Amino acid sequence: MSNVRHVLGISGGKDSAALAIYLKQNYPTLDIDYYTTDTGKELDETYQLIENLEVFLGKKITLLKAAEGSHVDSFDHFLKMYGGYLPSSNSRWCTKKLKLEPFEKYVGNDLVVSYVGIRGDEDREGYISKKSNIQSIFPFRKNIFSEDVITKFINNNNQEKLIALTGIVDLGRRRDKVVDILAKPIALNFNQQSKMDQLFNQGIKETNRLIFEFLKSTDYPLAKEEDFPLLDNEEVLVRDDIFRILEESGVGVPAYYKKVDFEVENKKGQYARSRSGCYFCFFQQKIEWVWLYEQHPELFQKALDYEKAGYNWNQEETLLELVQSERIKQIKEDYIKRQERNQSNIKSPFLLDILDDSEAEGCAACFI
Repeated sequence: MSNVRHVLGISGGKDSAALAIYLKQNYPTLDIDYYTTDTGKELDETYQLIENLEVFLGKKITLLKAAEGSHVDSFDHFLKMYGGYLPSSNSRWCTKKLKLEPFEKYVGNDLVVSYVGIRGDEDREGYISKKSNIQSIFPFRKNIFSEDVITKFINNNNQEKLIALTGIVDLGRRRDKVVDILAKPIALNFNQQSKMDQLFNQGIKETNRLIFEFLKSTDYPLAKEEDFPLLDNEEVLVRDDIFRILEESGVGVPAYYKKVDFEVENKKGQYARSRSGCYFCFFQQKIEWVWLYEQHPELFQKALDYEKAGYNWNQEETLLELVQSERIKQIKEDYIKRQERNQSNIKSPFLLDILDDSEAEGCAACFI
């Protein structure tokens, strides 16, 4: 029996929730441990999503807290440690202290396969642990392996080894073509991505199995597994699939993704929140701060109170300046103009235009 642990972090966002549902439905034999890291500053809808998931999964989601034993929420505990210095895009101590460190403490030195909900329509890698005992897998993508694995696999020094592996993996009539691709060295006019694209074009399952066979010669956690069911997965899931999975499963989409109507200067628009995570997240767009101010005034006031120590959530302006009536009007008008430009692309009941602009920004550990 393998000693490898399989874990999935539930951020409270749509993608990690949909991934948990997807793996439960399609790979029920995988014994996955689910966890969530609680900052104490999440929206109520995030906690509701976690409760709904526990019902669907039939399994408890382990709650991790960064400052166990503290008399205040984890965020407030570390904010005091940092002398009131608010986190920002240039200093993301919140992600490090509240998300990543509790996760690495949770898994310890165990061999771990960590499932990450980055989709097939996203061009980003997300958080990859520097610890050698943790390996990330991306089930929604064509390439389920992380960039560090691919870089080792496709290294020019491995050409002979990889060609030898084609005798182990059943490639059928594609073997000669695969061998030709493997034999062609990476160069300025043939980079790593081009080589991998050519291999995956010859077969996703076949390429995954070649990589898996290569991993057996490494110290990655999957080297300890005799097989891995996701090797044969050829599905590529995109954003619309995520919302569909959440709705069809009965778990539902967190309410903060739903559009809310507003009007300014006789023009109508719609806003919502584009991400999970803390209600005062500095990655929010201006229109999302306005949404928080108008839809959750009590939470906005708490976010505003944090600025009294002399640090701001936004570099350009304070929250107090942002919610002056003329400034709100300007933010809404500017946002409506963007909505109008993107109107032809909106096909969902959720705020996809905001997601288009901003969901790739931020910390994957918080928002996926």
